[in-house]
Amino acid sequence: MAKKKAAAKKETTAANLGFESKLWLAADKMRNNMDAAEYKHVVLGLIFLKYISDAFEEMRQKLLAGEGDYAGADPEEPDEYRAENCFWVPTAARWQLLQDNAKQPTIGKLIDDAMVAIERDNPRLKGVLPKDFARPALDKQRLGELIDLIGTIGLGDAENRSKDILGRVYEYFLSEFASAEGKKGGQFYTPRCVVRVLVEMLAPGKGRIYDPCCGSAGMFVQSEKFVEEHGGRIGDIAVYGQESNPTTRRLALMNLAIRGIEGDIGPENADTFRRDLHKDLKADFVLANPPFNDSDWHRNDDDVRWAYGVPPKGNANYAWVQHFIHHLAPGGFAGFVLANGSMSSNQSGEGEIRKAIVEADLVDCMVALPGQLFYSTQIPVCLWFLTRGKKDKSRRNRVGETLFIDARKLGVLIDRVHRELTDEELQRIADTYHAWRGDLKTINPKSKLKKYEDIPGFCFSAKKEQIAEHGYVLTPGRYVGAEEVEEDDEPFEEKMARLTQQLTDQFAESKKLEKAIQKNLKGLGF
Repeated sequence: MAKKKAAAKKETTAANLGFESKLWLAADKMRNNMDAAEYKHVVLGLIFLKYISDAFEEMRQKLLAGEGDYAGADPEEPDEYRAENCFWVPTAARWQLLQDNAKQPTIGKLIDDAMVAIERDNPRLKGVLPKDFARPALDKQRLGELIDLIGTIGLGDAENRSKDILGRVYEYFLSEFASAEGKKGGQFYTPRCVVRVLVEMLAPGKGRIYDPCCGSAGMFVQSEKFVEEHGGRIGDIAVYGQESNPTTRRLALMNLAIRGIEGDIGPENADTFRRDLHKDLKADFVLANPPFNDSDWHRNDDDVRWAYGVPPKGNANYAWVQHFIHHLAPGGFAGFVLANGSMSSNQSGEGEIRKAIVEADLVDCMVALPGQLFYSTQIPVCLWFLTRGKKDKSRRNRVGETLFIDARKLGVLIDRVHRELTDEELQRIADTYHAWRGDLKTINPKSKLKKYEDIPGFCFSAKKEQIAEHGYVLTPGRYVGAEEVEEDDEPFEEKMARLTQQLTDQFAESKKLEKAIQKNLKGLGF
């Protein structure tokens, strides 16, 4: 079993990426004494610049060749590039110029000028790119070495775009920065396997996707991937988000830009509770990883969002839950991460709010996750799935029912303190939900799972009355019961005799070993 899990780890975890990890190790060596949070923007800014320069240069070569549709085209006309959904890169911002000057002491200013020029000619990127490479604290020799290093990777040409090389590098670097920054890093990065569970279970198709605490936009990126993998196209979903941290918001905009995803994450950073930037939005899918147990949040007691009870000032968990519900369209689905305490807490009226949400029949599924998945916290976490559409005709009628999944025993350790869910485990969780929901054949026709069944220790479909009997506690362990163990047919007397003999044999072996050691010690003069 251990060998099987180790093999799964090798095949499926983000730790086994090859060149991405080598690139990170090389880049991280150049960090010197710079804080990871500061260095993050240096590296990701240069990666972004290399990507758009690669894509631009490939397009430029087509225009220079002037064949077919490009006959007579001007390779220095910005609109030629914009017409092909390619960022226009002015002369002062092209990678080759930076590469040629990487060893010059003025390289920092050249990069800053390049970022300014790109933002000037591409309004979508205005205010997004980092522009402090000339600051004295940044070692210009190491900066030049970093440019040389990033210059060895093809990112934006067609071949590498098809392999999503940039996406892999960007995502890997985000995860590594999250690890390096510890708790603060988790504010902008949700582990990929957690995002994938949410997306695979929600299965977003066409419609509006909303994340009111979007971090570096990982939920949106994974949603677009899901749509494309299931025969859809970028653009089938409309992306809406909000982020309170200005630096993290810029990361999100860069992440969306490099993927070609158009998204509305508001005109500026803003606190979701103080100023809801999408006040009138009703989303088909809500995906989120809000701050856990946040005690520093702004509350208006008469807020229209508190339809199920006023959340306590000392903990924003149920403020987030009700914010998500408020923004759900009829028939919409919400999937989000919260601390485990949210499933059972009765402090400051939280139990009453949870009861009201259960009685409104909004809870579709609860998933308990294994520990050590997050870089930012060791707090055990869970996934909530809410819906207004339990009577949806395209799925099974689930009125009065809630699915509980206990996945705490899943996952493999990728290092001493971090765990990941393998592809197989992730699919098992999602397929179980879709089989129960009644749309598995549509979502994953290749699944080996044919129909839903309660599995002791893993999943259980509970009636609303059963949840009431448990005091409206939503912890899966309360419902799934204990895992079944194989029947042991060996009679008690025989088992005791066998175990006694095993202990006797072990004791005899230990005495022999002790005598041999004593004999060897005497031979050595002790």
